[in-house]
Amino acid sequence: MHAITIRQPGGPEVLSWDEVPDPEPAAGEVLVEVAASAVNRADLMQREGQYPPPPGAPPYPGLECSGRIVALGPGVAGWHVGDQVCAVLSGGGYAELVAVPAGQLLPVPAGLSLLQAAALPEAACTVWSNVAQLAHLREGETFLVHGGASGIGTHAIQVAKRLGARVLCTAGTAVKRERCVELGADVAIDYRGEDFVARALQDTGGRGVDVVLDIIGAEYLARNVEVLAPNGRLAIIGTQGGVRAELNLGRLLRKRGTILATTLRGRPPGEKAAIVAAVRERVWPWVAEGEVRPVIDRVVPLPNAAEAHRIVEAGDHVGKVLLSCSPDRTHFLS
Repeated sequence: MHAITIRQPGGPEVLSWDEVPDPEPAAGEVLVEVAASAVNRADLMQREGQYPPPPGAPPYPGLECSGRIVALGPGVAGWHVGDQVCAVLSGGGYAELVAVPAGQLLPVPAGLSLLQAAALPEAACTVWSNVAQLAHLREGETFLVHGGASGIGTHAIQVAKRLGARVLCTAGTAVKRERCVELGADVAIDYRGEDFVARALQDTGGRGVDVVLDIIGAEYLARNVEVLAPNGRLAIIGTQGGVRAELNLGRLLRKRGTILATTLRGRPPGEKAAIVAAVRERVWPWVAEGEVRPVIDRVVPLPNAAEAHRIVEAGDHVGKVLLSCSPDRTHFLS
C-alpha cells in the first residue's frame, strides 16, 4: 500500500507519499480500506517530532478515518467484509489500509457519505468523553469552548446545544464567529479584540460558566479558572498555548472548581471502546436526525497531505480539512 511517511521532524515538506508494507489485522482487529482521513492538530505535532505515536501504533499520522472493511482478524464479531465504517485510531489514517481494533469502529451514520463520516470520529469521541462523561454538562448550564471554528469546536457547539446548554465560544474572525452562531452558539467572542472572561461574566450576570472545553492550555489557564462558575469544570484537551503555567489554587478552591486534562490517543483499547460505544448510542442518533453534522472546510487528495497541513497551520479553515484517497476530491464543501 501507500502511506504518508515522515522523513524527519520538520515542516509540511517532510511528508512523503511512499510505498510501505500492508498491515495485517491481529486478533480482534479489522482491516479497513481507507476512503478518507482528517487532519488534526496532533498530526502536525507528530510531524514536528513533538507527539510520537503510542507503542504498537502505526508510525503514519492520522487519528481517524472512514472506509470499507476488507478483512477480519480472528475473533471479530458483529462486523462483516464490505461494511462501511469510520473509526478513531491511534495512528495510521494517512494510508490506503489501516488495521483497527473492532471496538473503535463506528457505522457510517445514516444520511452521511463515506467521505463526510471521516470528519466525525476523533471530534465526537473527544467532545463526548470530556464534555458529557467527565465534565457532566447538564441541561440549563453554560458552556464555553475555545476555538469554536475548529473541528473540535464546531462539533462541541452542536453537542452542547443538543444537551440543552447555553453555548459561548471564542473565534478570531468575523466569518468564523458567524459560522459558530449558525451552528448554535449563543455568544461568539472575538478573542483578539475582547476579554473572553469579561464577556462571559457579563453574559452570565457575573456567575461564570459551568464547563469550559479548552484547546489552548497554559496561556489560558488562569483566565479559564477565573471564568468558571461555582462548582465549574475545566476540561483541557490541548496545549496550543504552552504546557506550563502558574495556578492560583486559592481561586480554584473558592470556586470549588475541577480541572480535568485528557488525551484520547494514548488511552487503553478498552477505554476507547467504551467511549466509542457511548458515542454510537448517544451522538449517532443526533447525527442521523441532522441535529449534529460534520463541518468540512475542504477536501485534499491524501498524497497532498503537506498542502492540507499548511491549510490547518494557517488557521483560516472552519471545521475539518479532510484527506481523500480519491484523486479528484479537492474541492470545498458547504
